[in-house]
Formats: sequence, C-alpha cells, structure tokens
Amino acid sequence: MQYLSDFMEDKQSLLFESEKVFFAFSPKQMEEGKTKIEIQDNKLLCSLGGGMYCPKLNADKVVNQLDKIYNDSIKEDIKTYGIDRIIKRELGNHECYYTGDITDCVETLKNYPNITEELILKVYRKNYKRNQQ
Repeated sequence: MQYLSDFMEDKQSLLFESEKVFFAFSPKQMEEGKTKIEIQDNKLLCSLGGGMYCPKLNADKVVNQLDKIYNDSIKEDIKTYGIDRIIKRELGNHECYYTGDITDCVETLKNYPNITEELILKVYRKNYKRNQQ
C-alpha cells in the first residue's frame, strides 16, 4: 500500500527540477546547489525552510504548487484506497494499536476531508482485537 508521500514524490521532483529547487544543509551543499542552478548571488535565492532553496523569482510558484500537489495527492489517496483503508494504514504506521494512542494518526490525517478524530477512533476500536495478535 502506498503512502501519501508516494503520490507526491514524482510530482514534487518534476517541480523541483523545473523551478530550480535544491536542498542544502552545509556551506558545501549550498555552493553546489547555487552552481547547479547557475546563481551565485545569495540575494537572488529564497529559503523555503527545511534546507530548501530556490530562485526568489520562483518561490511563490513553488509554494503554491507544493500546496496543490499535497491536496491533489490526498484526493488521489482517497480515490485509490478509500477512507477506512487510509485510517487503518496510518493507525498501523504510527503503531497506535501497540501504544493505545491515536494522536499521531489524527495529526497525520488532519487535512484529509471527512476524516475526524471520532472516525479514526471508531476504526481503531473496530480493528483493535485483530491487530493485537
């Protein structure tokens, strides 16, 4: 079963390539990234957080497209797997049956339409015994 990140990965990679996005976590990586996109002046770069950089001129498009990719991927995830399977996937991924705590699952699915904490708890309770073996 795929995760949300699997739906997003290829689309993000294409966006990063087309908009000259790079990641840098050290001075060496910063210099390599700037060389790759052919920009040497730091004033022409924008930090988007998490070590992500792009030309300032592309920053708004990158942010908007990342939001679109995220929301479209949620829709694709729901269409592919359905809400119950997604909830079960995330309950298992966050070891909720082991810990007895659904908080991480709720946080992960907070942007999915029609998935509420109450629904997650209902699915958790329905599948609890099956996941305790």
